[in-house]
This record gives sequence, structure tokens and C-alpha cells, in this order.
Amino acid sequence: MPPNLTGYYRFVSQENMDNYLRALDINVVLRKLVCLLKPDKEIIHTGDHMVIRTITSLRDYVMDFDVGVQFEEDLGPVDGRKCQTTVSWEGDQLVCVQLGEKRNRGWRHWLEGDRLHLRMTAEDEVCVQVFQKVK
Repeated sequence: MPPNLTGYYRFVSQENMDNYLRALDINVVLRKLVCLLKPDKEIIHTGDHMVIRTITSLRDYVMDFDVGVQFEEDLGPVDGRKCQTTVSWEGDQLVCVQLGEKRNRGWRHWLEGDRLHLRMTAEDEVCVQVFQKVK
């Protein structure tokens, strides 16, 4: 049985965000701004339904989905694209595949103790973020 990811998580660290955003064709000014942000995550996990909020001082991004069901994701707030997204479990990791203009786009979340890890990929770039559970 997969873990329940429900909780509020505070930003701890990130690696390689600038190169990840460059792979998504984000302009240099926005890349620099995003690299300064320290996002929080709020996850509501009820059975196969999940809501993942990424909360920043600039804007929030909300994913509301059912695990295993493909949906059209509007990534306009991120990079202006839409893609066909499916989120599923691979063991204890929540894995997202985003099919669209960019090759190898997606992410995976997993817990290690009270830390939430996020590994995002686009093209050949990988960005890793770590969050600490606070409630």
C-alpha cells in the first residue's frame, strides 16, 4: 500500500533548478526569479484523489487529479504549455509523466522519514527539491 502524503511541507533545498527551467525554455529573468523562490507544498491525499499545491510568494500552482487517470494539464503558469498527464504509484513513489512538447518531462515524489523529496525532469535535466513536513 502506498504511503499517505497528506501534509504541509516547507522548502529545505534544491539542486539544478536553473538548468531544469532552461530545458523548459523559460527566459533568463523568470529563471533567476524562480531560483530565488522557496516554495512550500501542501498535499491532500484521499484514496486515489490528490491535490498538490505548490505555494510561493509569486503565485500558487494547484494539481487536482485522480491517481492512474490521464488528464490534460494546463502548465500555462509554468511554461505556457499543455500536456497529457498521468500520475501513478511505482512502489512508494508517486510518479508523474507529462506527455507534450518536451521529452522526458515529469516528476516523482517520495518520503524519507519526515522529508518529502521531489525529482523533476525535462529533456536531459534533473532538478531535486527537498521539503520538511511541518504538519
